[in-house]
Amino acid sequence: MRSNFIRFTFVTLIFLLIPAFYGFHPQNVPNKIALLEKQRINKLIIKKIIQSENTDLLDKSFERFREQNLLKGLAVAIVKDEKLIFAKGYGYADTEAKILASPEQLFRIASVSKLITSIAIMKLVESGKIKLDGKVFGKYGILNDEKLGKIKDNRLENITIRNLLNHSGGWTQRYGDIAFLPRIVSEQTGDPMPLKINSYLKFVTSKRLHFEPGSSSAYSNLGYMILGEVVARASKTSYEKYVKENILKPAHIFDMQLGGSFENEKLLEEVRYYQPEDAQPVEAYDGSGRMVPKIYGSTNMALLGSAGGWIASPVDLMKLLVVIDGDSRTKDILSAKSIAEMTHVDENGLDPLGWRSTNENGEWWRTGTLPGSSALVKREPNGISWVMITNTSNYKGPHLAIEMDRIMSATLRKINRWPDYDLFDFFPK
Repeated sequence: MRSNFIRFTFVTLIFLLIPAFYGFHPQNVPNKIALLEKQRINKLIIKKIIQSENTDLLDKSFERFREQNLLKGLAVAIVKDEKLIFAKGYGYADTEAKILASPEQLFRIASVSKLITSIAIMKLVESGKIKLDGKVFGKYGILNDEKLGKIKDNRLENITIRNLLNHSGGWTQRYGDIAFLPRIVSEQTGDPMPLKINSYLKFVTSKRLHFEPGSSSAYSNLGYMILGEVVARASKTSYEKYVKENILKPAHIFDMQLGGSFENEKLLEEVRYYQPEDAQPVEAYDGSGRMVPKIYGSTNMALLGSAGGWIASPVDLMKLLVVIDGDSRTKDILSAKSIAEMTHVDENGLDPLGWRSTNENGEWWRTGTLPGSSALVKREPNGISWVMITNTSNYKGPHLAIEMDRIMSATLRKINRWPDYDLFDFFPK
């Protein structure tokens, strides 16, 4: 009896202590165990790359770049010939908690999300559920709800899915980026904030286009927000669920997801975001009228979703890139035809599909900028692909990506011999 009592007491203490250790929330136990496992993997990666003759060069270059641009944290991942040969963080993911930056942590990737959305569209095209030149609005469009109201500009019915992908839908930012002006949309549609995608659809059907669809490209977050709804309608599921099941899961990516807007929505594995100390507060997107830091609460991340709402780690972005890069050493999740379609250099100067820019030399790149984050993903024709991402805003805004490209290009040119290991092997399949 005494031994049974002791055994019962011991087991009870274990069940009491485990939740206490993991923050008094039993539901957090799996998440924290996963985080500890990723931290273990990161230590193995660091131990491996320390042995590389290139590590000192890379460390000095990236740390200098971080300090010069006053970035709290920075993370980098580099692939050579489909192998992950470098993945490391610099500075802090969270200065208050003294958590160092590392390449398995989640960052807002901003408009790199457009690349994900473009891949989703191409998957739907390959499955025969939509056509690139299929109409978006009007009687024969995929978004043909009567509740969207009467179309004011008949040219809207000419917009195709391709037009939304290459930013030639007919909208400009002449009066500002409407994706970040929810109060204007609310006032003109009569819909309360926070807004849903249908409010933006009602808004565009009630307005005239700025130019003929397909005639030129003008960067449009709005177009990619609409594409998220196209994915949902065509797949008969949510945009996020379709992407996770049909793109991320086949690529062995399990942590990427749509991020939250406010600080209390930050995920366990997500970095903390920072902005210049003299940045002024702005109105929260939800219509409450409260003033918030621009990095937390100015943008409805769920609504921005398909245009800029994803959070991802640098390692996962590299996992994604190697399955859409046309290199046969790793099986791609898109057909060669789809990859060629996405990266085609248009003779009329229209943008590529999903990528920010591509050229005849085989360079493809995608940038992303939001308050508190900046990212650049690049595929080069010499077998090298890389991502650099930060958790800090500075006044360079989108131009920070240009400097990321400059420092990375200058650094990589100094490397003559690459390691033959593959750090992807450290991650469970």
